[in-house]
Formats: sequence, structure tokens, C-alpha cells
Amino acid sequence: MEERFFAAFIHCFFIALGVIIGGSIIGSIGEFATGDAALTSISRIADRLRIWAIVAAIGGTFDAIANFEKGLLDGTPLDLFKQILLILSAMGGVKLGIIIINWFVQGDT
Repeated sequence: MEERFFAAFIHCFFIALGVIIGGSIIGSIGEFATGDAALTSISRIADRLRIWAIVAAIGGTFDAIANFEKGLLDGTPLDLFKQILLILSAMGGVKLGIIIINWFVQGDT
């Protein structure tokens, strides 16, 4: 595998991690502004952001679908395998972000 793929693999992980942590903390400011408990809403917001963090990390759903199509129909399974690894990397970033947020708010993992 080429070196550019490994850079994309790492980027996907940290983009998903950043979306979860940043989105849930910044989103809790809105909860605080409306009079709700900000600390308890952070983990709820982080759970809602899971799929969006994965989509943001892999660069949108249309690119992923195009890569799947290229892998299946053009007979290049390496592209399909790379796309699956990028999605797994983003899922790992999301999981680590959820663990960090739950650790921060003293919630369940």
C-alpha cells in the first residue's frame, strides 16, 4: 500500500475524533445557553454525532459510494479494501472520542 493511503488513514481517525470531541463540547454551549445542564448533555450530543463524524472523516458519502463502485464493478478489490479500512479508522476515532467524552463527564462507556 502506498504512503498516501497511510496519511489518509491517520487523517480519518483524527478528523472523526475531532468532530466528536469538538462538536459535543461546542454543542453543549447551546444547551447551557438554553438553560439545560451542559455537562450531562455532552455525552448525548456525542452519541448523536457518531455517524456524522464518520461521514465527515471519509470525505462525504458520495466519494465512499464511488470507491465502492470502483472496487466492485471495475474489478479492483484493493480500492474496496482501502475504503473499508478508512471507514474502520473513522469508527476508531469516533469510539476513542466517545470514551474520552464519557471519561470527562464521568459517564458510562
